[in-house]
Parts: sequence; C-alpha cells; structure tokens
Amino acid sequence: MTTTQMMNQATFDDETDRSFFGHPRGLAYISFAEAWERFSFYGMQTLLVLYMVQQLLLPGHIEHITGFTAFRAFIEYIYGGTLSTVALASAIFGLYSGFVYLTPIVGGLIADRWLGKTTTITIGALLMAAGHFLMAFDFSFLIALLCLLCGVGCFKGNLASQVSELYSPSDMRRADAFQIYFLFINAAVIAAPLIAGTLGEVYGWHYGFGVAGVGMLISLVVYLSGRKWLPVDQVVTTKTVTATPKAILTANERRAIYVLLFLLPVLAIGSVGNQEVFNAYLLWVPKNIDLVFFGRQMPTTWLITLDAAVSVTCLVLSLAFWRWWSKRFNEPTEIIKITIGLSLCTAALLALVMAATISSSGQKAGIGWVLAFEVLNSLGFANIFPVGLALYARAAPKAVAGTIMGVYYLHLFMGNNLVGWLGGLLERLSGTQFWLLHAALVGTSMALVYAIARLFGHYLVPANAENTV
Repeated sequence: MTTTQMMNQATFDDETDRSFFGHPRGLAYISFAEAWERFSFYGMQTLLVLYMVQQLLLPGHIEHITGFTAFRAFIEYIYGGTLSTVALASAIFGLYSGFVYLTPIVGGLIADRWLGKTTTITIGALLMAAGHFLMAFDFSFLIALLCLLCGVGCFKGNLASQVSELYSPSDMRRADAFQIYFLFINAAVIAAPLIAGTLGEVYGWHYGFGVAGVGMLISLVVYLSGRKWLPVDQVVTTKTVTATPKAILTANERRAIYVLLFLLPVLAIGSVGNQEVFNAYLLWVPKNIDLVFFGRQMPTTWLITLDAAVSVTCLVLSLAFWRWWSKRFNEPTEIIKITIGLSLCTAALLALVMAATISSSGQKAGIGWVLAFEVLNSLGFANIFPVGLALYARAAPKAVAGTIMGVYYLHLFMGNNLVGWLGGLLERLSGTQFWLLHAALVGTSMALVYAIARLFGHYLVPANAENTV
C-alpha cells in the first residue's frame, strides 16, 4: 500500500468522521448506491413471476426464448414431470432467487484474489443493467437472468463488506451502520413496486424492466462518485497468501463453525414464508383477498410496497424495543431472538390460513388478514435475517470470518429453491392447505432453532457474555 493509500485508509479509521448521521461520509455513498441497486433488483423481481405467468410463458412468446426448450427439460427433470405455467414460473423464480444468494461467494473471491472491489462492483453493476435491459426481449430472457445473477454476485457482497471497512476494529458505530444500511435497502423496496411495478403492470412489462436498468446505472454513478471516501482495495495475491501463516482453529472455534453450518438448513426452512411474498403470495392474494380501495383495484405489485413499508416500520420498532429491553433486563442472545422471530412468522402464516378458510366459502377475505400477515411476518423477519447476520459475524472465528459471512447467505439459496418447489403446489392444494404447510415448516424451524439454542448455544456465546441462552 502506498503512502497516499495509507493516509486515505486512515481517514476511514478516524472515529471523528461523523459527516453522515454521525457516521463516515463513505457510508452515505455506499447506502445510496445500494438503495438504487435494490430498487432495480426488487423492481425486476416484483414483476418476474407476474410477467412469466401472464405473458412470457404463454404461446406466442415462450417459443421465442433462446435455449428455453433445453432449459425447461432440465427444470422438469429436476422437479419430475411436466410443469404447468404457474409451476414452471415458480420453479424459475426459485432457481433465480436462490442463486442470487450463492453467486456473491464467487464475486467475493474474484474481488479478494484478482480484481479488487471497485472493479468487481463496476463490472457487476454493468452486468445487472444489461440484464434489466435484455428483459425487454423474449429471446434474451435466459441471457438476462444470467447477466443479473453474475452482476449481483459481483456487486452485492463486495459493496456490503465495505461498510465494515469504514470503521476501525474498536469503533462501536459499526452495528448502527448496518442498521442504517438496511433502512436504505427497505426504502428502495418501498419505491421499486410503486415505480417499476406500476409501469410494468399498467403500461407494459418492458417499461418496468427498463426503469430498473436505469436505476442500476444511477447506482454505479453514485458509487464511483464517492470513491475517495471509500476503503482502498486490498487484493490478496498468491504471494501474500503463502507468506501468511495458516491460522489454527481452536476446538471451541471448530464447534462454533459446526453449529453455524448446522443452522443453515434450519434457517432455510424458516425463511419460506417470507420468501414466498415474491412468488405464490402475489398470485394467491388478488384472487382471494379484496384489494379494492375507493372503488379501484390496487395493482398487485403494490403488495410489495406494503410489505416493504411495514418491514421498515417493524425494523425500527424492533430496534427500539430491544434497546428499551436491554436497559431493564438481560437482552436475549441472537439465537433466542431468531426463535422469537420464527414464532411470529408462524403466527403470520396462520393469518393467511384463516384468510384462505374464509375465501373458500366463495367470498374474498378482508384486507385486514393481509395486514395481520404483513405486521407479524415483518416483526418476525426483523428478528431473523439481520440478527442472523450479526450472529454469524460475531460467532465466526476471525480466521474464517469472511468465508462464514458468505456461507450465511446459503440459507437463502436453499430457502428460495424450496420456495420454488412449494409455489408449484399452489394449483394442487387448497389455499388453507397451502399456507398451513408453510406455517408447519416455519414452526418446525422455530422448534429446531430453540433446541439448538438449548443444546449447543453456549458455543456461540462470547466467553465474557452475561446473557443466557
């Protein structure tokens, strides 16, 4: 590292830098860049299943998709048997949304070993923009998905990792920084369905995909304009690796890794209710819930805006609650918070079970059941995903912390692929059976997480922690 780079790096470690809500100015550029990237990502994902079911996978369009015959044969081989349009769309969604959380591991290796974060993030942004624009044509659908998967892999994990690099090891603002970062993400999810979703659903699918591509280009401009305030790239070369002694893990560190790995499939099962929001939920709700406001039918994609708005509110409420709780009582460990979150998500799915039971009589259920689901699910998820991120960041041994953080996202890879299979059951099960199955899966996950907390949670608690599992 040059003298200039060392001086620039020192700027990031200076705890007097409080230009952005008491945080380093670089956090503003990262947060706004991530917000625009999430706007483009969720704008496209909001439209994806609706677009496939209502147009792309229908005669007159599906035969124009390059390479789709072989791709469909591959999916139907995995799922077994011929898939209907809804089941096929759900399977594609599951594969896409699952691999979104797998490719960042590869993107992180590319940045760390060869290209550095700046170049890798730039390539990722350009690939994502290209993917959104390619969605405008039937023939390039699979190419577009491939560009998006590769782009997210290069962009997402590398940008998030720079948040932590803005702070010195002793700087206690790091946890608040990730909370601010998540709030920007949720703000983008609110805006994406209102803009990209409405354009695509009302005026034409390709308008929605197009505005998502524009949002991705804005994200890249914001990121590059703030480079002077961001951490300097440090590429780990082969020479550097061989010169560094290999860290030896203690027995307790290895046990902690085993517990964290064992939690992954359990968390994957627990994620199915929340991840279904972008899939079967969008297809089921309009047919079974009264979404008419002031005599006008609410666009289906606005359900995602509702979900995001409630999520932001519940995240803030959850943060405030636990800060209040910690001043009066011992705060639960992360794994217990996750158990609480899963219990709330189970209750949320039971609200949809009640709505499905009402709609089975021939009349649509009231919007209140959707609101009950959204509030309970969002309160639950606020105590699952970000808390899980904090758990894995803290409990992972320093020698393998980066790898473990990438591995954490594998539970969403597994969960989204499970959602892709579950969504195909929407046509074969009644609404009551469909959502009751989801509630049973999430409830099982809750019970397993609690059992792990009781049996092995002590391996994940810092040695000097006062809290009990």
